[in-house]
Amino acid sequence: MFTKNNKPQEAAPPEPPKVVPAQDAIRGAATKTAARAASIICADMKINGSISSEGALQIDGIVDGDVSATDITIGASGQITGEVKAEVVKVKGKIKGSIRARKVELETGAHVKGDIVHSSLQIQSNAVFEGQVKHADDPLRETGPQAASDSKPSSSSLGTGFGISSQPS
Repeated sequence: MFTKNNKPQEAAPPEPPKVVPAQDAIRGAATKTAARAASIICADMKINGSISSEGALQIDGIVDGDVSATDITIGASGQITGEVKAEVVKVKGKIKGSIRARKVELETGAHVKGDIVHSSLQIQSNAVFEGQVKHADDPLRETGPQAASDSKPSSSSLGTGFGISSQPS
């Protein structure tokens, strides 16, 4: 198994450890939660049901259900029917449902039919939006927009309704 070599061995300098960039990058990315890549729903996918992620989502396919994540981008071919909830929402595709986000960007070509609750809203030219908009300091906690008629005081609270008397007869 071992052979004896009569030649004196020279002290070789120690070899540096082998570095495998791909494996080191994978290990490094696995330990850093903030450096995750976005999860992608490709254009040829259709999902029936809700999606929830703690990271970023890129949606180029069709989702029939609610979507929540930290950062959501709806690509030009992306379509969502349901509520979209995130810190940041960028829309290039179509949404039929409400959006709740701190920052909402409707880019050129976007089609949104539903209400938006936001802290920051940007609508580029040629983006289509149909619905109500409500600014909120914390849009992820607040309730959705209400119709303008709901915010008016009712006639009974003003004491002018029929059959209501505030004075004894």
